[in-house]
Amino acid sequence: MTQPVHDGPLQGVTVLDLTRALAGPHAAMMLADLGARVIKVEAPQRGDETRSWGPPFVTGSDGEDVATYFLSCNRNKESIALDLKSDEGRSTLTELIRHCDVLMENFRPGVLDRLGFPTTVLDELNPRLVVLSISGFGHDGPEGGRPGYDQIAQGEAGLMSMTGSGPDDPQRVGVPIGDLLSGMYGAYGVLAALLERERTGRGQVVRTSLLASIVGVHAFQGTRWTVANEVPAAQGNHHPSICPYGLFHCRDGAVQIACGNESLWQRLCADFGLDPLASGMATNSERVEHRQDVITLLESTFATIDGDELLRRLEAAGVPSGRVRNLQEVYEWDQTRSQGLIVGVDHPTLGPIDLPGPPLRFFTPDGEETTPTSHQSPPLLDQHGDQIRAWLEKDSLR
Repeated sequence: MTQPVHDGPLQGVTVLDLTRALAGPHAAMMLADLGARVIKVEAPQRGDETRSWGPPFVTGSDGEDVATYFLSCNRNKESIALDLKSDEGRSTLTELIRHCDVLMENFRPGVLDRLGFPTTVLDELNPRLVVLSISGFGHDGPEGGRPGYDQIAQGEAGLMSMTGSGPDDPQRVGVPIGDLLSGMYGAYGVLAALLERERTGRGQVVRTSLLASIVGVHAFQGTRWTVANEVPAAQGNHHPSICPYGLFHCRDGAVQIACGNESLWQRLCADFGLDPLASGMATNSERVEHRQDVITLLESTFATIDGDELLRRLEAAGVPSGRVRNLQEVYEWDQTRSQGLIVGVDHPTLGPIDLPGPPLRFFTPDGEETTPTSHQSPPLLDQHGDQIRAWLEKDSLR
C-alpha cells in the first residue's frame, strides 16, 4: 500500500492523533482536510470508542457493522493499532513522536504522564513537537481532573440554561457543540503554534477544554452578565436583543426572519401594511421590550399566507428570511452541494459513500479554486499499521 498524497496548505505536516471520541478527532480531521498527514493511534481490537457508537450502523462487504458516528470525524486519516501499555506499543509511539510535527491527545489530565510520556519527555524526543491537549474542564484548577462529556459540559458551562423554549426548559444543542468547539479551538491553537515554530524553531503545548470552548462562545450573552449583571435565560426561538429576529408561524408552517436594523423593519412593515412607528414598536429597544406583541402582530399577519409565498415576499422586500430544513433537505439542497459541503469517498468495505465535507475553500487572487477535492475515507482499524511501521523502519535506516 502506498502512502497517500496529501494536498493543501498543510502538506508536509504530520499529525499524531492519540485522541478518541469527538473533540480531538474533529481537530485532527480539520488538519487532515487542510492537507496534513494524520496518523490515528487506536486501541487494538476495539479501536476508537465511536466505532461502537450507534445505531445507526451500516454493514460492510465483510459483514462488519460500521458506525456512522465514526465516519463523521475521521476522514483523511490513517489508522494504526497500538497497545500503549506494552513495551512494543510504547516503542512504536516513541518513534512516531520523533517523526511527527503535532501530537494531539484528549486523555484525562495525567494519563499521558502515567504512560511514560509527560511533556518533558515529549520535548526531549522532539523539541519541535506541537502538542494539543484537550480536557473536559481544564488541566488544572479545583476541578481540573473531571472527566469531560459534551452534555455535562453544555450544562456546566451555561449553554443549556440559554437554550430551550423557556427558563424552565433547558435543552442541549442538537450536536455535541462543546466537543466540536474544543476541536475547532484546538486546531486553531495548533496552527498558531506551528506558525510560531517557524520563528523560534521549537514546539509548545496548546491546551483547551470543553468548558473553555463553550465559555469562549458566550459572546454577547457573556457580557450581559459580566458587564450588565443580567443573567441570560432561555427564551425559545427569538433573539434576546433584536426584534423581530426569530421564528414566526404562518398558514402552513413557519419561517425565520432577521430584522437586524431599522431599515429592515421598515421594509417588512411596508410590504405587509404595518405601521413601523406604532406604539411600542418604533425602535429596536421598544420592540425587544414588547417582543410578544410584535410576535403576535406578525403571526396574525402571516396566518393566511403559505410559507413559500411568504418567503418570496420577504425576499422581494429585501428582508433576510429562511425556512427550517431537515438534514435530508440540507444535503439535497443545490446550494449546499455548490459549496463543496458533501464529499464522496471510497470506503474499503462500504464502497462509495458521501460524507459531510470541510467548510473551507481556497482560491488564488485571480479566482482559481485550489481547494483540495480528493479525500480518503475514514480508515478501518489498523488499516495502515504495516505501512506506518515500514515507513518508520525505512526512515530510521537513513
